[in-house]
Amino acid sequence: QVQLVESGGGLVQAGGSLRLSCAASGVIFSINAMGWYRQAPGKQRELVARISGTGMTNYADSVKGRFTISRDNAKNTMVYLQMNSLTPEDTAVYYCNANVLTIAAVSDYWGQGTRVTVSA
Repeated sequence: QVQLVESGGGLVQAGGSLRLSCAASGVIFSINAMGWYRQAPGKQRELVARISGTGMTNYADSVKGRFTISRDNAKNTMVYLQMNSLTPEDTAVYYCNANVLTIAAVSDYWGQGTRVTVSA
């Protein structure tokens, strides 16, 4: 079994910054892409940023230039999301996602989410 645990969410004023972290654990052979998604109240879950196993990144248009996704090259089981210039529109629950190769198969796993609230 694979677990993803997010941390770093909280309440911040508009214009502020937060850094989210996600740690993967379990019987993991390798992790391919890792990413961050978010779900605001009454809205569908959406991709925020994603990073491949080779370090290629892609971002939602709404966060380009403000958010940066990165991975821990040493452990390769950690992914981070640096969020700058936050706006109230960034308020959501943020979920970590990882595409993981285990002994059984390649599967997508999700964390439990961490809430980010940006006040005006």
